[in-house]
Amino acid sequence: MAINLNFHQSNEQLQEELIIIEAAKINPNQFAPLYTKYYEQIFNYIYNRMASKDVAFDITSQVFLKAMTNLSKYIYMGVPFSSWLFRIAHNELMQVFRTNKTHRMVNADIGDLHFICEETHELFFEEYIPIIKKLILKLKSTDLQLVEMRFFEKRPYKEIAEILNITEVNAKVKMFRILEKLKIELSKYKISYENRV
Repeated sequence: MAINLNFHQSNEQLQEELIIIEAAKINPNQFAPLYTKYYEQIFNYIYNRMASKDVAFDITSQVFLKAMTNLSKYIYMGVPFSSWLFRIAHNELMQVFRTNKTHRMVNADIGDLHFICEETHELFFEEYIPIIKKLILKLKSTDLQLVEMRFFEKRPYKEIAEILNITEVNAKVKMFRILEKLKIELSKYKISYENRV
């Protein structure tokens, strides 16, 4: 599975970014390079989960406003600044879904569903697509977020853990449990499908 290359930055790149962050803590006008670098990523993260582009723009603006006003609280954890921004975006989205009962969108393509089959050690067949989609939509919100980040956005576990504010081990354990549930349901479907053919 291809991974999210935005997360993988060299130590030198991380240190250069940290200099910009520290400067922005002193002078908010220095926040602009961070905004420019990460705006599109944060917007896409939000828009991929929403039905409304206008609302996605509003939430993205809110994320950067919160990031700028709370920058003094930012602590470097050895990961890109984007992880902190994604955590803010995640929290803002959850708040919108709770408050407005906004419909949650799930964006995936067939290739993403193929990766899920690989992880569950099931062979991928075209006829599995509807059942995989159905199973994914039945997941609890927290489980769905993990699946989205791991399979649809190709994020490494370290970044997922940072965004969700959990340990990397916890992220892996949760994903293992989700995949086990999906595997059981896929096996049931497979038996049912084979009996019909």
